[in-house]
Amino acid sequence: MHISIIIPAFNEERLIGQCLRSVTEALAANHDFGFTHEIIVVDNNSTDNTANLAKQAGARVVFEPINHIARARTAGAAAATGDWLIFLDADCRLNTELLTDIFRLIKQGKHVGAGSTLLMRGLPWWANAILKLWTMLSVLFGWAAGALMVCNSRAFHEIGGFNLELYAAEEIEFSQKLKKWGQAHHLKFTILTAHPLETSARKIKLYSRREVFGQFLRLILHPYRSLHNKKWLSMWYDGRR
Repeated sequence: MHISIIIPAFNEERLIGQCLRSVTEALAANHDFGFTHEIIVVDNNSTDNTANLAKQAGARVVFEPINHIARARTAGAAAATGDWLIFLDADCRLNTELLTDIFRLIKQGKHVGAGSTLLMRGLPWWANAILKLWTMLSVLFGWAAGALMVCNSRAFHEIGGFNLELYAAEEIEFSQKLKKWGQAHHLKFTILTAHPLETSARKIKLYSRREVFGQFLRLILHPYRSLHNKKWLSMWYDGRR
């Protein structure tokens, strides 16, 4: 079994190194599964040293010129040769136990894909409440967080991958399409909960409470316009790092 780990990255020179170290360490700790792997970093038109740092860490780097998360993930998938794809955000740390859970799931052969619950350290109470709400919805409805998505490569291509018209929340539609494909092939889609993925809480630190709630208000009041126009998604696309 060959695994492709795909990491989209836009101006991630501060965090790409620790992300790649965590991936390398988790892979080494799980070598007994006998899986081969490749690590692909998608440089999403960065203006910093992201690409060079990724190459120095041993990753294969591909370039996507349009700053758009769905396009970056799609470019990584197009370059991937794996039987399974693991999409991981560059501000995350992949722990050994979570990768073990993923590899066990793949080896069992009963799933089309999976997501994971998230761990964010140092959140204020109101942000922690939002994370708990997301976790509840994620597990209840089987929605993978964009920070980590695991899927069978064949299924990815047959469902058409990610919706390139969406600038955010494409992971929810993607999860729904994967579940539908899985049902047709008698395979399950699940959210792994035993070992949450640690992801950065930087958005909460970089944006004020007013900005965060303003962003969510725009999504609630104007969901179609917001998700289809990155000018309405400043927390994802204004480049603040």
